[in-house]
Amino acid sequence: MSGQRHSHDVLIIGQGLAGAVLSETLAQRGLRVSIFDLPQDGRASWMAAGLVNPVVLRRLVLSWRAPEMLAVAAAFYRELELRYDTTFWHPMPLVKIHPNGKEAGEWRNRMKDPEIAPFIQEGPVDLPGLDRLEKGFGHGVVPRAARLDVRALLAAHRSRWSAAGDLEEAVVRRDEVRMTTEGVELRGRTAPMLIRCEGPFADLKGLSPVRGEGLTVRIPGLGLKCIVHRSVFLLPMGEDRYRLGATYAWQDVWSGPTEAGRVQLMERLDSLVDGEVEVLEHWSGVRPASRDRRPILGRHGTHEAIFNGLGSRGVLLAPWCAQHLAAHLLDGAGLDPEVDIARFADRP
Repeated sequence: MSGQRHSHDVLIIGQGLAGAVLSETLAQRGLRVSIFDLPQDGRASWMAAGLVNPVVLRRLVLSWRAPEMLAVAAAFYRELELRYDTTFWHPMPLVKIHPNGKEAGEWRNRMKDPEIAPFIQEGPVDLPGLDRLEKGFGHGVVPRAARLDVRALLAAHRSRWSAAGDLEEAVVRRDEVRMTTEGVELRGRTAPMLIRCEGPFADLKGLSPVRGEGLTVRIPGLGLKCIVHRSVFLLPMGEDRYRLGATYAWQDVWSGPTEAGRVQLMERLDSLVDGEVEVLEHWSGVRPASRDRRPILGRHGTHEAIFNGLGSRGVLLAPWCAQHLAAHLLDGAGLDPEVDIARFADRP
């Protein structure tokens, strides 16, 4: 991509999930990449529960391009595990507990749809821990769900890239970036392309940040081996620990954890689980969602590009989006209009 006059092929600002996945994707293509990042309060990636669910449970439809996204994501994270010699990707079924007969009936009806039928099943299933949960009106199963340990992935990525000298701890100000006719200069490093993966901290048309809160709890003896949903998600992390979440708030997104959020989550957990619950952590993060709930990708000038807008399904979307953006920037492939940043160009 570059001539010998550049120190790198690509400079990336941001090492959340978007920046980490994109840097690995570009490195797989043989590019020399340098990352600039300093963790900031409110970053969603560090707080993300890591849920991978191809089904929109509220409407019982597949999420956007679910079959393709799921296949690409699973292949990417498994390959990354081999490269890092560790485990991030945890496939496990998702059990949707029906709160009433109407929802149970809707689930059975949707199983007749050939598009979604391969992704949902009717219970009961014999899985550890389910017998301790409120039964409701039965349950349905999403067998191809998973949990990505986002914190472990980001920590391993940061350690590896820092040790190689390719990650600098810095918050980059706009006046530090110098555009030239041949590319970009930043903190003594040069490349023909700068890609901003700044998440909710970006000043970007089309971005609509959403605050999410969740809890990390300990529930002794529950022993769940699956993800459970009944108004909230409960994701097993091992050693009796679970991630519980998450809330959605479009106002005061930078307020951090709130008492109202904690109360809401605990009330929903109480309707799901009987017994002792210990709160280990109350966390919040700001999701980099877009106005139309699609990622935001593409060139933002001759030598600058954007990778943002992954929203609440970022774990599922990030690998496909990184490959799609790389193909656009490196191979000249067209961008899907649904993700092209140009769709917001004429909007206020």
